Amino acid sequence: MGSIGTAPPFRVLEDPRPHDKSLPAFMVSTTRGFLPRLDPVVTLPKEFEPLESLLQRMPVKTLSGEPGLLASGKLGPVVDNEFPDLADEMDKYKDDLPMMNALYRDYSFLASAYLLEPCHERFVRGEEYGLGRQTLPKNIARPIARCAEIAGFMPFMEYAGSYALYNYRLEDPNQGLEYSNLRLIRAFEHGLDPTSSEAGFVLVHIDMVKNSGPLVAGTVKCLDVGTSITTPLGTAPQRAAFNEGLAEILGALKKINSVMETMWGKSRPTEYTSFRTFIFGITSQSMFPNGVVYEGLNDGKPMSFRGESGANDSMVPLMDNLLQVPMPNTPLTDILQDFRKYRPSNHKDFLLHVKEVSESHDLRGFALALRAKPTTDEEKDLVRESRSLWLQILDQVRDFRWRHWCFAREYILKRTSHPTATGGSPIVTWLPNQLEAVLAEMANINEIAGKDDARGLGKTCEDVMDAALRQKETLRKEVDKYCAERGVSRS
Repeated sequence: MGSIGTAPPFRVLEDPRPHDKSLPAFMVSTTRGFLPRLDPVVTLPKEFEPLESLLQRMPVKTLSGEPGLLASGKLGPVVDNEFPDLADEMDKYKDDLPMMNALYRDYSFLASAYLLEPCHERFVRGEEYGLGRQTLPKNIARPIARCAEIAGFMPFMEYAGSYALYNYRLEDPNQGLEYSNLRLIRAFEHGLDPTSSEAGFVLVHIDMVKNSGPLVAGTVKCLDVGTSITTPLGTAPQRAAFNEGLAEILGALKKINSVMETMWGKSRPTEYTSFRTFIFGITSQSMFPNGVVYEGLNDGKPMSFRGESGANDSMVPLMDNLLQVPMPNTPLTDILQDFRKYRPSNHKDFLLHVKEVSESHDLRGFALALRAKPTTDEEKDLVRESRSLWLQILDQVRDFRWRHWCFAREYILKRTSHPTATGGSPIVTWLPNQLEAVLAEMANINEIAGKDDARGLGKTCEDVMDAALRQKETLRKEVDKYCAERGVSRS
């Protein structure tokens, strides 16, 4: 394991140690990035056979192709009348943290399905969502609370630990993480069929995150350089090494965005809303106006958690923290910060560490040569390269967030009037809040570079900025349109 420079040590794994059950399933590594350090546990212990059986019978369409419990609204009665409370079995496996993560995944699927089953039934009939079940019975509440506590998650479905990144298996272990070899372990609707839109939605996210190892490695390289420099511009070898790290980040982001683009064909926009019902959270949702009572917990007082959201992924927040992207001081940014709670503990710690190191060593100032101007031709060329790479990385973040906005527009805004996203953020204004911040930072850096070096940043960056400025205007018009149609404020 390697530490990052001279900062308080954060251990980024180089060897993910897949056979070590004492470590959490999610630990950041330079090889697997933000994926779990070993492929998810598929088979539960024998004590949890009732849970396994119920989850296999649960989806709208089961693995056999037959209708499951959610197809006819029968999950709730089965949970209420037949399902045992297995909380006391949980501690037998508390030292096997990947297994605890699997139990957390499975109980969170069951919890969401139970709470939102009535909403799904109404949606299928063409009605409003209405209310979900307002109480989570103790045979789900007690076990999910215990395994979430041990595994380091909220007691509700999360993106990494449950719905997406810990929810795949390999059809053929010898073929590894090739997309065609990925299958879901759990699903709500048709996701056990790998050609379904539900499967595609999740598996594309996994396919994206499998490219995050170089993203982490490049970030570590940049931080190592940033913590070792003793002059504002660093030495030529230091800046060259820093630029190598930036180039590695840029290459990783290009691959991630390329995979993200495949979502259109693998998860059809017309089919998303039918399984989306089950990934809503509690916070800021009309289905749970007063929260949810977890029976036997919290003195009977309702609790509230955000729902699963791709916004909980760690890749773009890593770039926000490394690049020090200035976010506006708005309630929408407060939601962005609240999302940070809904990640694996090790991911949260890593992102915070990157933010602290980048800011305390002023990596942005170093990269952009804001504290001293280059004087020699070699220095000027190296700084120009740093600025160009920095801007191109920001452009990849812009590309990611723009595509996310396009997904929201085509998969959600055109198909439902529900005002909030699954994580509880305002569906029209939240994504543009971050995208506009990135566009503003790109314009700022391009202006700095143009003033300092008559050569500018070259043709690639000129094209980047031309496209970004056009997109800024397009985004403004689209957001204004949807705000007007839905009667919501931009702020």
